[in-house]
Amino acid sequence: MSSEPISLGEALASFDALWSPRVVTRVNDYDVRIAKVEGEHVWHAHDDTDEFFLVLDGELSISLREPDGERTVSLPRGAVFTVPRGTEHKPRAPFGASILMFEPTGTLTVGERHDEVPDHVDVTTGHALDV
Repeated sequence: MSSEPISLGEALASFDALWSPRVVTRVNDYDVRIAKVEGEHVWHAHDDTDEFFLVLDGELSISLREPDGERTVSLPRGAVFTVPRGTEHKPRAPFGASILMFEPTGTLTVGERHDEVPDHVDVTTGHALDV
């Protein structure tokens, strides 16, 4: 990890891949990841961890399957939301977005439970940032 400040704008400009997060830094045992997203991810759940989202640019929607039924939250630029552990969810950004996420190091982008993963979704624990 860098011992210098990291510009999120420069970090986001350093890659084009969608649904393929880059690890910006680490905080204790957590990765701080950024990603460019467009279209739909996949229904998935992280059984042992919450997932934090901050929308840096654009708008992100997250559909949730909860005990009382399914609902969708919309996150405009600057909004944050935490998906509780074990909750099935499906992020999407029809017009594209840039997001920042906090997840324990080693967390797969598709969680431990997921639907079939489409080709455009990168199954990863995060890629190194090349800035």
